[in-house]
Amino acid sequence: MNRFENFKAGLIKDNPVFSLFLGICSTLAITTSVNNAIGMGVSVIIVLIMSNVIISCVRKITPDEIRIPVYIVIIATLVKIIQMLIQAYAPSLNTSLGVFIPLIVVNCIILGRAEAFASKNGILDSALDGLGMGLGYTLAVLAMSFIRELISTGGIKVVNPFNEAQVWLNLHIIPENFTISVFGSSVGAFITFAVLAAAVGAYKQHVNAKEEAAAKEVK
Repeated sequence: MNRFENFKAGLIKDNPVFSLFLGICSTLAITTSVNNAIGMGVSVIIVLIMSNVIISCVRKITPDEIRIPVYIVIIATLVKIIQMLIQAYAPSLNTSLGVFIPLIVVNCIILGRAEAFASKNGILDSALDGLGMGLGYTLAVLAMSFIRELISTGGIKVVNPFNEAQVWLNLHIIPENFTISVFGSSVGAFITFAVLAAAVGAYKQHVNAKEEAAAKEVK
């Protein structure tokens, strides 16, 4: 698999949320609004890229016996830096995401890519892998949060995380009488996740069937 294919795989084929089912805890919890999804998605992208690059750099000098603790220390350091920056410059986002920012440390996506890819590949490949997986995670949480916020509140509101008074987007699509508030709860999170995961699974099955049919024709 070349670099572009590896990068693209993280978006749909090997999407960390809907295909690999990683990072489900934070995904279900923070997708009540698009604002939360953007903040968490960007944080995960930054941590994934930086941790993959650093781990790729030190992979040859890290003893196998302690590699996992070393990876966790690297990831925890990066997450702490991100958390401090969010606390300083986007306090409202820090309040919304709460404990799920520090919990990025134990996010299976980040530790999984460190162990499965960054520890075995070069810096550029590892950076692209982190970007692809990070974008895949971000697309997943954005899709879930868009559906949940729209159905539960009737609209989508996105504000500047550095200045709450500045509204970037404020759409009202569904009349208040037709909203379904349960989509703002954990029940709605599971329903939305199940529907989107099934849709991604069906799409992958369709693509695989087409590839198998094309391979048979070539033979």
